[in-house]
Amino acid sequence: MVKLKKSKSAKNDGVSPETIVKAGESQAMAFLDFIRTQGVVGLGVGLVLGSAVTIMVKSLIDNIVMPPLGLMLGSAEGLKGLSFTIGSVIGGKQAVINYGIFLNDFINFLVIALVVYVIIRLLKFEKIDKKKS
Repeated sequence: MVKLKKSKSAKNDGVSPETIVKAGESQAMAFLDFIRTQGVVGLGVGLVLGSAVTIMVKSLIDNIVMPPLGLMLGSAEGLKGLSFTIGSVIGGKQAVINYGIFLNDFINFLVIALVVYVIIRLLKFEKIDKKKS
């Protein structure tokens, strides 16, 4: 334990270093209790795993699903290559709507949401947030 020197100001206002240390220890214990009871560690693990699942599903869609779909639609880039030009701006540059990128991202979202839903249902995590009687 760290020994603290008492200063003149600590004597004057009635707060001793020991009181500060005890208050700090009680706050640390309350914080650790909060982490245990509120499932903060589980939330952190869920966020990390959710990020990993997102990367894997995005890779699956971009590299396995979209190339054959793009081949059927006539685009070498998969859905990302689908677009249409709506006109030209000053300077000759084309104004292009890349609706394929939006479709690709939308499919990524749907598949990720489905994977998360299936994992939650299979592992019965939907019961975690219910209040205990």
